Amino acid sequence: MSDRLSVLKTYKLYVGGKFPRSESGRVYEVTDSKGEWLANAPLSSRKDARDAVVAARKAFGGWSGATAYNRGQVLYRVAEMLEGRRDQFVAEVAAAEGLSKPKAAAQVDTAIDRWVWYAGWTDKVAQIAGSANPVAGPYFNLSSPEPTGVVAVLAPQESSFLGLVSVIAPAIATGNTVVVVTSENAPLPALSLAEVLATSDVPGGVVNILSGRTAELAAPLAAHQDVNAIDLAGADAELAKSLETAAADNLKRVLRPGTADWTADPGTERLFSFLETKTVWHPMGV
Repeated sequence: MSDRLSVLKTYKLYVGGKFPRSESGRVYEVTDSKGEWLANAPLSSRKDARDAVVAARKAFGGWSGATAYNRGQVLYRVAEMLEGRRDQFVAEVAAAEGLSKPKAAAQVDTAIDRWVWYAGWTDKVAQIAGSANPVAGPYFNLSSPEPTGVVAVLAPQESSFLGLVSVIAPAIATGNTVVVVTSENAPLPALSLAEVLATSDVPGGVVNILSGRTAELAAPLAAHQDVNAIDLAGADAELAKSLETAAADNLKRVLRPGTADWTADPGTERLFSFLETKTVWHPMGV
């Protein structure tokens, strides 16, 4: 019988392509569905949230300026890496959500397929969301979609991995960069996803992942003047109301929370939620 002690994993934040601890040095206990200890997760502070916004803004120019085809390649690479670490994520999701291994495996497989789904959409959004508009005059009038900018994402509380992927992937597929607040009680799958993103050609700062108290982190993100939009998927009704009020200060786009079946066909709603429309007029000539 071996006396070897297992190596406990130290979970960290993911900001700007690096893995820092919270600047506050705080952690909190994460337990499984039965209340048994799993790990200590970083308890992010407002300063961590501000640092993540800075990293996301710095990465926005390069990511939004990349070709849609290239973004699709990067998202597909994430799916490839997740496939290779499938067993790890099945175990983490099972522990986090109290699921059987077969049910957790189904969740993980759907999440991997969802990355592939959104990878395929990157170079098709412009054709669906753009248009040539009929106008009364000798002009070409063309509308094309552009990413909104930095998006704060409150990940779903109950779906620690599939729901998480379902809110991150569409935002970055269209060229936005994101600051993600993980599920408060089940952050470990998200923190492990950061390790996949770091080795999947996703440029540092495109996705930034913070664990901690959702309300504590959401408030400064909703009020931040350099955040352009916020997805309230992980907020309850009371928190969502206060965040919408804060977001109105700089006219952020707000995607309100609702009842979501994360296993269902995702459709295109989230793909189009964080896009702006640029319209160009050009004379036809004589």
